[in-house]
Amino acid sequence: MTRADEIARGRRASAPVEPDAEGGSGFKLLEPPRRVLSRARRSGPLRFLFGGGEAAESRPPQTTPAKLPGELTRALRGVELPAVPYVTEEQSPGAKLASHADRGGRWFAFRARKRRVSSDEPGWLLAFVLCAVLLLSVLPLARLAGAGVSGLVDGEAARLIFEPATFAALRNTLITATGGMVVSLLLGSLFAFAVALTDIRGKLILSFAFMLPMMIPPQVTALAWVEMSGPASPLLKTLGLAPPLGSPQQPLYSLSGIALLLGVQHAPLVFLAFKAGLAASPRDGIEAARLAGAGPFRVFRDIVLPLATPGLIAGGAIAFVSGIGNFGIPAILGIPAGIETLPTLIFSRLASFGAATFGEIALISTLIAAISAAGLLVQQRALAGRDYRLIGHSSARAAFALGRWRIALEALVWALLALVLVAPLLALVASSLVPAYGVPLNFETISFSAYGEILFRQSITLTALKNSLFLASAAALGLLTVTVPAAYLLVSRKGALANLIAILIEVPYALPGIVLAVAFILTFAAPLPVVGISLYGTIWIILVAYFSSFLAVSLKPVMSAFLQMDPPLEEAARLAGAGFSRRMRDVLLPLIAPAAGASIILVFLIAANELTVSALLWSAGTQTLGVAIFNLDDSGSSDLASALSVLVVVLVIALMAALEFFAKYLPEGVLPWRN
Repeated sequence: MTRADEIARGRRASAPVEPDAEGGSGFKLLEPPRRVLSRARRSGPLRFLFGGGEAAESRPPQTTPAKLPGELTRALRGVELPAVPYVTEEQSPGAKLASHADRGGRWFAFRARKRRVSSDEPGWLLAFVLCAVLLLSVLPLARLAGAGVSGLVDGEAARLIFEPATFAALRNTLITATGGMVVSLLLGSLFAFAVALTDIRGKLILSFAFMLPMMIPPQVTALAWVEMSGPASPLLKTLGLAPPLGSPQQPLYSLSGIALLLGVQHAPLVFLAFKAGLAASPRDGIEAARLAGAGPFRVFRDIVLPLATPGLIAGGAIAFVSGIGNFGIPAILGIPAGIETLPTLIFSRLASFGAATFGEIALISTLIAAISAAGLLVQQRALAGRDYRLIGHSSARAAFALGRWRIALEALVWALLALVLVAPLLALVASSLVPAYGVPLNFETISFSAYGEILFRQSITLTALKNSLFLASAAALGLLTVTVPAAYLLVSRKGALANLIAILIEVPYALPGIVLAVAFILTFAAPLPVVGISLYGTIWIILVAYFSSFLAVSLKPVMSAFLQMDPPLEEAARLAGAGFSRRMRDVLLPLIAPAAGASIILVFLIAANELTVSALLWSAGTQTLGVAIFNLDDSGSSDLASALSVLVVVLVIALMAALEFFAKYLPEGVLPWRN
């Protein structure tokens, strides 16, 4: 037996032990935490932790022997505790805390507790996450902001903004974004009310179908509507509903057409925001109002709508900001009609590359970012000073039983869904099955040659398909190496630094894609330092931009899984001696695996159909599916563009169906179309 063991055994032997009523094992349980805390505040060497005061070491601590259950006492009778390692008074935790107290009392005690809490976090974790955020968010946005500030200093911004082309593009952007916001509010609020507060049937299918326009690329949406309307529409010709000859060739080639499709594309954003507010309506308040004699309209006006106003305002602001930066719809509908918005103006300036191109597109991008920020500030201003706290249970069931009006509302929402989704997609399929645009679809004209051309003979589309699959897969899988450590860090850490990291992750996703693309052009146009390699014009700059743009998308499911995880699971592994890598591999990763799978599918779904970012970053050999669809339609190959768009829509629906199939294994809130 060592000297330390002998001393420890001697101390235990000399300590007074009071037997319990059962005959006694001699053991005492720790006192209840509240009793210990109150006594520490009154006396003893820990008084400095709870307000300071004179020392009271002379008073012995008042303890009460705790009684063990009889079964536990009999089980422990005769059991000897292992020897306690010898610790000098100078090395004891109490002595160390007392030394901290001598240097400043409560502040140093708080610092010691902070170090103990964060000691289980590996030292490289914070540095890794900060470096990733610096590269993907701070560096490109700082480069863009620097270019914008230099333009303001040199006076180039005022000259560029007041140019006729820029001023017209700014006016068109504001008109179409505002009109699209109005359409989104009308459609999104109607569907949100029907799904969240009424007793209509088929809510899951309705939500799933209504979310499709947001998942489908905007250029595909625009192309589908073009194929559905106008006198040359194959679908309308087949149904005998085509306008007569001499009618306007395409009514969608206008500001109102762009605004309409922006509203259809972004209505799911309003749907999600408003539905969340409606679902949180207090069930107790609604029932109390009904018992007081209030009718359904009065209940909705005075209780439900005021509490759901934040979601409605937030949805409208998001729809407006999304319309400001949308490129696909204005490109398909505006360029043929000579209508330019700020995103298409950037595209045209980059296409006609000159000496001042980088400076001009940086200033226009800064203008888009400023308008987007102004829209979000208006949202915050509208919500300022309002108190929306709820008391009582949220509305877990339908608040309004429609009775005989239920069939009418169901007919209305399904008819609108058929108009904004089903009919355009059918027109897209019909256009892909005819040999030329304007030919009616029948048994004599039907042909699958466009699909054969796309899949087997067109080298450009095959290259675009390979590039999109590679970029989407690499972004979806590669982002997990950043989002898993970042989610763990954000969940375990609280404070200003964690909040700042979360904001910096969200900013690139909130900005219009065209702005983010310009930021990466400015950042990586010159060769990288040290290595001397330029990413501009390669597929790698698109991949890095995807990492930045979709980092927030990948983070949300993983962070939701960490938040819903039971902390004692990791705590038990830590107490058993498992390090961070072992805990992550054996405990945490198996538990967050379903959420990580959902993150992969969501990022893949969005990245495979992306156009706005890649439209400015692609070059020969790096085309993506979105760029290929735009180029095919721009060159007049409407049948090939339609066939490729149909394949993209099928891919989107298949991935969304896969997510729905695994919904029961995913954390709550990961799938936006589920209630």
